[in-house]
Amino acid sequence: MMNAVRNTFHVRKDDQVQVIAGKEKGKTAKVLRVYSKTGRVVLEKLNMVKRHVKPSQKNPQGGISEKELPIHVSNVLLVCSKCGKGTRHGVKQAAPAAAKAGKTKTAKTVQKKIRVCKRCGASPDQAKA
Repeated sequence: MMNAVRNTFHVRKDDQVQVIAGKEKGKTAKVLRVYSKTGRVVLEKLNMVKRHVKPSQKNPQGGISEKELPIHVSNVLLVCSKCGKGTRHGVKQAAPAAAKAGKTKTAKTVQKKIRVCKRCGASPDQAKA
């Protein structure tokens, strides 16, 4: 049995992103879901399609419903909270929590990686916290 490979991407759930390719190019939206197996993201109120729905117990009237379709993760760019523009970002090591508190090195310290804007140096991860 083959193990499923999970990819990590430059965007995460609840990030603000800008679309850089496709019919929604230039628009910004919030990431609702990230599908790591297929490399796609679902954006809030972008890439909307209409689906005809048969009547059912859940929807007795039937009709036409609208939903968001996923777009490829390579077609979105993270928006920096400080710059306000779509920008590339890098990753740097944050200082460990134990070192900040001045504790001894007996406890294992884990360095956390944070994303950093390449234009201004601000971190979108710290803005959320």
